[in-house]
Amino acid sequence: MSRNSATAEEATTDVDRLRRLLFSLGRLHSLRDPLASSCERMEELTAPQIHALVWLGQDGALTMGELARRLGITEKTVTGVVDRLEREGHVQRERSPEDRRVIRCRLTASGSRLHRKLDRTVLQGLGRMLEHLDATDRRALFRILEKLIASAMPDMPKARPRG
Repeated sequence: MSRNSATAEEATTDVDRLRRLLFSLGRLHSLRDPLASSCERMEELTAPQIHALVWLGQDGALTMGELARRLGITEKTVTGVVDRLEREGHVQRERSPEDRRVIRCRLTASGSRLHRKLDRTVLQGLGRMLEHLDATDRRALFRILEKLIASAMPDMPKARPRG
C-alpha cells in the first residue's frame, strides 16, 4: 500500500471517528446550539435572540447585515429578531450619520445587563466542560482550535499560546 493511499485511508477513518464521537456527544446533549441551550432557561428568548445579545455584547454595535451574517440568517429575518429585542428594551437601532441607509444595533443598559448574565452562564458551562480535562488536554484543545481558526482565516494573526 502506498503512503498516499494509507494517508487517504487514515483520513477516512479519522473523519468517521470524529463523526461517531460527535454523534455520541449529541446523544448526551444537543450539538445544534450549545450556547442557546445553556442559556434558554434564563429568559424567554429564542436562540437567534440569545446569539444577537451575545454578539452585540461581545463586539459592540453591529450593522443589521453584519448581525444577520453572524447569526446565519437573512437580513429580513434579523429585522424580526431585532424588533423583538427592541420591544423588550434590550436593543436600540441607530442610523449612521455618514450613510442614513446603514442601521446599527447596540445594546441598551437592559441588554448589557442581560448580556452579562448570559456571559456568566456561558462561562459556567465552559468551566464545567473544561474541568473534565487536565491541563495538557486543555492546552491541546486550545492549540487545535487555534489551528483550525488560523486555517479558516489565513490572514488572521497567529494567536500567542497561553499558559
